[in-house]
Amino acid sequence: MPTHLLPPSPPPLRTWQTLLDLALAEDIGPGDITTQIVIGPESKGRARIEARQDLVICGLFVAEEVFRQVDAHLQINPVHREGERVAAGEALGFVEGSMRSILAAERTALNFLGRLSGISTLTSQFRDAVSETSCQIVDTRKTLPGWRVLDKFAVLAGGGINHRFALFDGILLKDNHVAAAGGVREAMNRARTRAPAGLRIQIEVESLQEAEDACAAGADFLLLDNCTPEAVARIVEQLGPDILLEASGGISLENVRAFAEAGVHRISIGALTHSAAAVDVALEVEDGPDRRP
Repeated sequence: MPTHLLPPSPPPLRTWQTLLDLALAEDIGPGDITTQIVIGPESKGRARIEARQDLVICGLFVAEEVFRQVDAHLQINPVHREGERVAAGEALGFVEGSMRSILAAERTALNFLGRLSGISTLTSQFRDAVSETSCQIVDTRKTLPGWRVLDKFAVLAGGGINHRFALFDGILLKDNHVAAAGGVREAMNRARTRAPAGLRIQIEVESLQEAEDACAAGADFLLLDNCTPEAVARIVEQLGPDILLEASGGISLENVRAFAEAGVHRISIGALTHSAAAVDVALEVEDGPDRRP
């Protein structure tokens, strides 16, 4: 069953084709020497892609493309959709055709699938931890270089929300911007007078005084960084009805509920993409020439 409303369509291939090309070149290079000396060129078979643990699936669309680009004649049949919860032992999909091609593509396909499902699974755990609150779980730019479009889609698959994609599509005044500009009010004044039309301004603050200064200077929403749930609650009490509030920094599965119950609208968590462990997925040959009666 889906863990939530299913995510939008996966990002178009053109946005991650280069990453796929690099991955295949890195792993296969001039050829899979082991498979070529063990498996005959006419060998055909069928393999099962399966979950070895409970997970929220993400990345089947990438795994499918890996198999296609290794061999356009392979038949890939997924049995789940992005964002669905899958129990350990369940099949995620099947691939049929040349055994040489299946085995050559196996590791690259599983690497993508395991990493992206790890992100979606961790995101879903954070969502579950704040269930029955109105708080949203949000990602950050702390993604693996080159993987951002896929990492952020995996957050969506797990039920999270994407923050700005990069430096060019959102204004976020961090502590170093504030320090370099000479303080919260000066940083906000510069941003307010120079910001492109249509872009909201978010600013990082670490105290109630900074939060009040930012609001007075016209901030659209605040990033409450490295605050305790108690400090967050005080800021929410003073400013919550008037401005969007987001907590970040030092947030884990153990304390995320306390931040949500403090009343913030969003919680951004870098660990969703920089610390998610890859889940255990595997490919098992079910039907090959040497396994048939």
